[in-house]
Amino acid sequence: MTPNGTPLHRARAVFKYALEWVEFFGLAVVAVATALAMWEEVALMWNNGRVTLTDLLLMFLFLEVLTMIAQYFKSGQLPVRFPLYIGMVALARYLILDLKELNELRMLAVSGAILLLAIGVLVIRYGHVRYPYNEDRDTPPKKPYVRE
Repeated sequence: MTPNGTPLHRARAVFKYALEWVEFFGLAVVAVATALAMWEEVALMWNNGRVTLTDLLLMFLFLEVLTMIAQYFKSGQLPVRFPLYIGMVALARYLILDLKELNELRMLAVSGAILLLAIGVLVIRYGHVRYPYNEDRDTPPKKPYVRE
């Protein structure tokens, strides 16, 4: 164990600080790019004069990415469920967009992948409720079965 004033400790502190800034910058770039893509999609829907199901699913993907980034900035943790939700919506969008070109086996494979992701979300949720984190054991939940 090294004392606080050693060069190794200072180097670790600087490295941690630099990684936090890189992480912040990366998430900010992703958030701005997602917001711009969302704006472009809204403009495209406006110009087309109609909204399709694939447009809505794409908007949900954008919202999930922004929610995931906001959750990370709020709590400092990235819940595993958010990428699973994004994967399910992305696969559903793919299934809807390419329905005419998909053969039966590929449709079943994509549907099975969505089902596996949904089961994964259920398992994670069950684990959070049945086996809560140590910091959650002492505080009563605000909402039943919801970890914020």
